[in-house]
Amino acid sequence: MSAGRVLVCDDEPQIVRALRVVLREAGFHVVAASDGEEALDHAAVQPPDAAIIDLVLPDIDGVEVCRRLREWTSMPIIVLSAVGDEVEKVRALEAGADDYVTKPFGSRELLARLQATMRRAGARTEEPVLVAGDLEVDLAARVVRRAGEEIHLTPIEFSLLAALARNPGRLLTHNALLTEVWGPGHAEDTAALRTHIANLRQKIDPDGSTMPIKTDPGVGYRLAVA
Repeated sequence: MSAGRVLVCDDEPQIVRALRVVLREAGFHVVAASDGEEALDHAAVQPPDAAIIDLVLPDIDGVEVCRRLREWTSMPIIVLSAVGDEVEKVRALEAGADDYVTKPFGSRELLARLQATMRRAGARTEEPVLVAGDLEVDLAARVVRRAGEEIHLTPIEFSLLAALARNPGRLLTHNALLTEVWGPGHAEDTAALRTHIANLRQKIDPDGSTMPIKTDPGVGYRLAVA
């Protein structure tokens, strides 16, 4: 049984070949593209379960590919880049990427990150619907509503909101949120956390009228209960 369909977009043939081997051995079906437009075409024809997108492509860059995919899908997206600069990382995360892996990368690490993002995206539990004011977080269906209207979140954004909703009114530190959502290896990655929290706030409170996610500067975040 296939572990899922993964779109791989990279203009370096050796990277694509390496990813094909690693992903196929893990049970994934791989669909490859050498540029951004081809990747978008593949995704539109037969939507994948996840995508691994290179940042630098010959036509449009990986950030733009992420942005376009996020217009219609919440599938996990990992961006690959030879650039480890924080600005580039934030650009990718702001465009909707769930994770950012710097080249050269270890195949086992990349596979583990892919599987982790897919687990977060596909997990189904018997957990209840959590309510904070007019915000409803259905943990089982992975659906979020504000005043009855459904809000489209990425897997990472949902995981962050779920963590806050499970602890209404309680301050969760940066370290606690990063460890719960990304894992122990990302406990210091506060830049990624800030970016995803900003995106989450924009979606659940676009006009900034209620500010349900409160910030304790330098410490963490809490979900207001009233």
